[in-house]
Amino acid sequence: MTMQTRTQTRPLSNNEPRNAKELPDTAIRPFKVPTVPEEELMELRRRINATRFPDRETVPDATQGVQLATMQKLARYWATQYDWRNIEARLQALPHFVTEIDGLDIHFIHVRSKHAGALPVIVTHGWPGSVVEQLKIIEPLSDPTTHGGSASDAFDVVIPSMPGYDYSGKPTVAGWGPVRIAHAWVELMKRLGYDRFVAQGGDWGAVITEQMALLKPKELLGIHTNMPGVFPDDLNNAAFSGAPAPAGLSVEEKLAFERLQFVYQKGIGYGYQMGLRPQTLYGIADSPVGLAAYFLDHDARSYELIARVFDGQSEGLTRDDVLDNITITWLTNTAISGARLYWENKFGYFNTKGVTIPVAVSSYPDELYPTPRSMAEKAFPNLIHYNQLHKGGHFAAWEQPKVFTEELRAGFRSLR
Repeated sequence: MTMQTRTQTRPLSNNEPRNAKELPDTAIRPFKVPTVPEEELMELRRRINATRFPDRETVPDATQGVQLATMQKLARYWATQYDWRNIEARLQALPHFVTEIDGLDIHFIHVRSKHAGALPVIVTHGWPGSVVEQLKIIEPLSDPTTHGGSASDAFDVVIPSMPGYDYSGKPTVAGWGPVRIAHAWVELMKRLGYDRFVAQGGDWGAVITEQMALLKPKELLGIHTNMPGVFPDDLNNAAFSGAPAPAGLSVEEKLAFERLQFVYQKGIGYGYQMGLRPQTLYGIADSPVGLAAYFLDHDARSYELIARVFDGQSEGLTRDDVLDNITITWLTNTAISGARLYWENKFGYFNTKGVTIPVAVSSYPDELYPTPRSMAEKAFPNLIHYNQLHKGGHFAAWEQPKVFTEELRAGFRSLR
């Protein structure tokens, strides 16, 4: 069910008046993930089946974008075999809440650990993302003794939907950029009664988490990132402009530079488009397959990891994983409201930002760029954990939840 048609359980939109007799603005209100009417799912399948596909690409690879064969396989599975009810039931089994912060309803999942002394962590998703990205890590983090850890590894887990995403409110005025979201996340954790907590993020979550660190709230003990901003301005600007790698870089640093340069030059067209003209993307709000293609084309390595599952491989993500994330965006009609975050952003994504509080870094080989230890140490003078993984990419929590969980446990262990 879309946000616009929910009744009893939906949060108020940004411009709805509150009755004076209702709960105060700071109240934490239970939220029930709605059961989508069957006719809405039938309409989704009808639209998928009615897709007008383009001609096949003129090259034998993905250099022109998401390949026709991949999208036809995705559409066929989506229309005939995919079952939204599975992820709907998983979502409905979790404790969800909303609370109004700075005039906007913020949705979040909140799972408290049964273990005493659990460390609260707020985990932020990215684009093209949703809280679906983090579902696999909730139980291992909150219930470590059942998942290969000890009680001392336990976390209270808070996973919010960013403004304009999933079940959070859609901003009706400009201004909801990373800094405002960072302030909202700190307020959320304090409102939940936490006087000490840590934060984690990848993609947009990494940008927002670093902005939280720059605020230096006394409650924030440290952060973990799997997409750290580690490029000093000269390297970042050279990569952006297409200039050659500066002299004096180590082999690992040069590889990181070259990978970032590829991202800037050929791999982040969606970012430029949404950063300049997000409202123009009506096609992804109107066509399910258009939305799916846009979401798949995040970066070359992520596309490879995703496309292979539609060829019958099972490593990492499944076909249902991929479609869960796309379908929740379709059903909540948040493709454009989520895209506006790129327009709102006034900061670099990959550059150093002067974070001085404790930082843990996990470097995954199929991330947009690998993070050498040397760059992490320069970017974060209070680096408390660094690890170079052998498997995993941009959507680490989603793709490799076991390894990701172990990284969070190790990364924050010294802060307990």
